[in-house]
Amino acid sequence: MMEFIYPHTHLVAGVDEVGRGPLVGAVVTAAVILDPLKPIVGLADSKKLSEKRRLALFDEIKEKAIAWSLGRAEPHEIDELNILHATMLAMQRAVAGLAVTPEYVLVDGNRCPALPMPSMAVVKGDSRVAEISAASILAKVTRDAEMAELDLTFPQYGFAQHKGYPTAFHLERLAEHGATAHHRRSFAPVRRALGIAS
Repeated sequence: MMEFIYPHTHLVAGVDEVGRGPLVGAVVTAAVILDPLKPIVGLADSKKLSEKRRLALFDEIKEKAIAWSLGRAEPHEIDELNILHATMLAMQRAVAGLAVTPEYVLVDGNRCPALPMPSMAVVKGDSRVAEISAASILAKVTRDAEMAELDLTFPQYGFAQHKGYPTAFHLERLAEHGATAHHRRSFAPVRRALGIAS
């Protein structure tokens, strides 16, 4: 992996999202400004870490970061805007929620939301940029916890296991039980379950 060259600035925020692909729940984003005087060992793409490691890093990031913030876009916003625009909105909310304003924002992926400060998209940023790795961990742990909570209310769907992604089991249960109020109506499998023509 090519080493990432940081912009010449001090307060750099990393931004990442979790939950673009699931059929249910919010898309969750995080923005993190790390403190160079309080290094965090083991930051990596959240998907490559064990759940136990993610949870430990989640607490450490919140404790050591200069600032961190979560953003989200709810299912109805995803349905109204589409998933891409809803994700950009959630990223804007995460950056706006930072207690310290960053001088520069690095966003995982290939596009940035409109922000009031300079920003840059970083492909595979969650494995190349520590701030983005930290953001990916905060977002994933938060969203996974929300799915576990939703699973308590709707155990028949198995949200705690598949986190709302369109697994065979989820699609089967969707067909059998229909959609919850938390499902994204604009996503084709949900539309099919509701009998809405695409």
